[in-house]
Amino acid sequence: MGKGARKKGPKKDRQPKVREIFVARPFEGLAAEPELIALREFVPSATARLSLADGGDRTVTLGTVLPMAAAAFVRSDGEVFLGMQVQTRSSDISRDLGRSLRWALGAEPGDVLSAPDTTSEPVGGERLQDLLVPDAELDVQLHEDFSWWLPEDSEASGEVAMSLERANAAIMPTERLAPGAYWVLAGEKAHLRWVWPAEENRLLQALARLSAAGELGLGEGTRFAGSFRAHGLLVPVWDLDPEAHAREWAEPARELGVRLDAALKSLDAEPLNAAERRSRDGLIGRQLTLR
Repeated sequence: MGKGARKKGPKKDRQPKVREIFVARPFEGLAAEPELIALREFVPSATARLSLADGGDRTVTLGTVLPMAAAAFVRSDGEVFLGMQVQTRSSDISRDLGRSLRWALGAEPGDVLSAPDTTSEPVGGERLQDLLVPDAELDVQLHEDFSWWLPEDSEASGEVAMSLERANAAIMPTERLAPGAYWVLAGEKAHLRWVWPAEENRLLQALARLSAAGELGLGEGTRFAGSFRAHGLLVPVWDLDPEAHAREWAEPARELGVRLDAALKSLDAEPLNAAERRSRDGLIGRQLTLR
């Protein structure tokens, strides 16, 4: 062997690198898509029972925020929780949630998953669409605090107690007016945030049609504030009178939903006219994107 030559060891099998692709609409295909986005982005304290595709004997409760922002945990009484508002670890939120859900189904009382598990399958893995009944809606239960973290007649201590105190202090009054539609009192302002299950461009055209016709509000003292993008869907936002109670907006929201649905259907037969196109251009200028 010549000077400076290096002895070559046995060749190692190399796994081909797979480039992750960002999934812009991670909950597509699930009937609960609008609710999942709302629970992920802006609902403070809420829970909903999940409908598992395998129909197993374990039940899982979806929660907005878990203690210490955990991805999943099993309460001391055996109830399983999956957290929505966690730091995602991959390019696909649905896959991260699917991994956490799979972990939770095999966990024991007291077990906590602090972050989505990406160690076993760095690229592949089950998504929520693989684990849930696709056409099942979510029966969302709103809470005034995070006491649902604990079994009945129990008290928090240590880090859980501190996390509970911080989470309770951050809650803004919130009410659900319709699937994906939430009234929120943010300080001195009140808003309606509505995750609408329609393709973004079509929804924007429908909003423009209502705006040009003067039918985009919810009544006196309200105005369309703009919209933001969240996980592939458009979320229109309205400013409301903060002095009015949430229940006073239930009927105006229902009527607005009827008008918006009719505007969406009308697009197939009648394209936007010049005034509606101008309205659409104005609406586009008031959009933000959330990821």
